[in-house]
Amino acid sequence: MSDINQLISIIIPVYNETESIGFLLDEVISVMKAHKLHFELIVVNDGSKDNTLQVLKELTIKIKELVVISLRKNYGQTAAMSAGFDNSKGDIVITLDGDLQNDPKDIPKLISEINNDYDLICGWRFDRKDKLINRKIPSKIANKLIAKVTGLKLHDYGCSLKAFKKEIVDDIKLYGELHRFLPVLANIEGARIKEMKVNHRSRQYGSSKYGIDRTFRVLMDLLTVWFMTKFLTRPMYGFGFVGILSILISLTMSSYLIVLKIMGEDIGNRPLLMFALILGIAGVQLFSFGLLSELLIRTYHESQSRPIYRIRSISGTNQK
Repeated sequence: MSDINQLISIIIPVYNETESIGFLLDEVISVMKAHKLHFELIVVNDGSKDNTLQVLKELTIKIKELVVISLRKNYGQTAAMSAGFDNSKGDIVITLDGDLQNDPKDIPKLISEINNDYDLICGWRFDRKDKLINRKIPSKIANKLIAKVTGLKLHDYGCSLKAFKKEIVDDIKLYGELHRFLPVLANIEGARIKEMKVNHRSRQYGSSKYGIDRTFRVLMDLLTVWFMTKFLTRPMYGFGFVGILSILISLTMSSYLIVLKIMGEDIGNRPLLMFALILGIAGVQLFSFGLLSELLIRTYHESQSRPIYRIRSISGTNQK
């Protein structure tokens, strides 16, 4: 059950959603007031080129819970969500899309579930109302790939309808296009995560802002997240291992060629010699990258006083 004193921050990034945003806010307010929940609405206008900002300004006059953050240009959903997180004051943070496809009636369920000692509740669009070829099939492939690479088993990473504890939001630093990997980033911070089936509706207005080009961006971001998951605090384990392996293979090849040279064979034209030299140079470079990465990580953590651990709770008679 939700605490009546909890403040719920509802963050909605929007881009060119003139037709839908008014209907969405009416739905959200109706649901929140019906359940007697204390809330704030934070709508982030991500450089919309239509009349979205004008509509939002008019709505702020009528809706006292509404805060509109307007970005200078279209930075993308990651930046918009980050702006919402940074300006939220709630104990629980809810995110959803502004296109009416997420159902606000699911919000109380997410709030109730996150109060059962979870840090993040992820929506799962189990009956997704999107086009099969353009959206559903690529999404299903991406979800399986992300689960395999990151080790976090979820059915739907891309659903924007999520509920966060505020302390988890404060620990997550978003950049690039990493909003797709919020559950993975939360998992890195030690969050307790649960997936929950939510309703998904067909798009009523406008068109999807996502194209097939995002597949490449997802793959690049997945490599970044994989590295963060495996080697965030010890990059030397990644670069150094490959570097040492390359050096050892190079030394083995070089030793073999030296023996052949001693036996009188000509090794100058052997491709193996060039391969051994390339592996040796690459190995030294990778090992050096590992050392530099270690120094950068230490500088990052120490300069921001960022701990390499997260404490869930401290118990004892001497603790306040």
